[in-house]
Amino acid sequence: MQYSSAIRHDWTEPEVQALFSLPFSDLIYQAQTVHRAYFDPNAVQVSTLLSIKTGACPEDCKYCPQSAHYNTDLETERLMKVRAVLEEARAAKAKGATRFCMGAAWKNPRAKDMPAILEMVQGVKAMGLETCMTLGSLSSEQAASLAEAGLDYYNHNLDTSPEYYGQIITTRSYQERLDTLSHVRDVGMKVCCGGILGLGESQRDRVGLLLTLANLPAHPESVPINMLVRVEGTPLADVEDLEPFEFIRTLAVARIMMPASHVRLSAGRTAMNEQMQALCFLAGANSIFYGEKLLTTENPMADADRALFKKLGIHPEPIQVSDEDDEVAQLMDQIQIQKDREFFYDASR
Repeated sequence: MQYSSAIRHDWTEPEVQALFSLPFSDLIYQAQTVHRAYFDPNAVQVSTLLSIKTGACPEDCKYCPQSAHYNTDLETERLMKVRAVLEEARAAKAKGATRFCMGAAWKNPRAKDMPAILEMVQGVKAMGLETCMTLGSLSSEQAASLAEAGLDYYNHNLDTSPEYYGQIITTRSYQERLDTLSHVRDVGMKVCCGGILGLGESQRDRVGLLLTLANLPAHPESVPINMLVRVEGTPLADVEDLEPFEFIRTLAVARIMMPASHVRLSAGRTAMNEQMQALCFLAGANSIFYGEKLLTTENPMADADRALFKKLGIHPEPIQVSDEDDEVAQLMDQIQIQKDREFFYDASR
């Protein structure tokens, strides 16, 4: 059966389960066909993620080493100084990143920290990088302030299905997460929202997560699909690994259900060999975090990413400039594209 590449918000559980049940090669074919209708199949959006405030989080997410509820020997760090964050952003841009994401281990940002947060956004934006933040729950007023400062994306994951969510987190409701997404969307920011696989959930829960994401009023522009990174000291340290083909299946179904969204191959890449990552790109992944760490867990080294891009003929996706941006922003984009060409292998040569 051929699936349409039309954007929909009325997916049903039987439809999604049918996708998961397709023979693997048929599913990959469908996902790749949909992917090519919206994207350059050999372009991957490259982001760098920095933890700007680490540990001592009051939430009890069972997968997270930053939770104050668990003893993971993680060294806590206060909110970074603005200057230090901007130095990291410059380094990320020099290494080929086009989006700089900043994460803080909070339930929600405090009023006294907002001026520094807004200054970080403005400073990174001025470098010609796309900006993204994940700070926990947001009020409508905080979302408006971030949008006014120029924040492009806000990340707030749903983590898993509504039905399984209570087995993973008890200190923040599913509805709170949906409310934050609404606040972000209402002020015109783009949404980055996905989930984590390998939490001990069933395939039906993976179906439920994708149903929730795809049936939102607007699809998230970015959909990170994370593989659980097990950390000693957390309640999920000994959970059974998710079968790799099930991870790839979930990613492919996400691509079919949200055809115009960037699907990010996110946490867990350290445990994936090159062949698995290549299958993920074939299944429709077209975004990665690039660098040494994802907040507090390892990420493939930049050199390894460059080598894999060369083998696969992949090139970094340039920053998209909207019609409203001025000529200076367009010039900065062209400079970034030229740097990318020098930095990465060009498979067309």
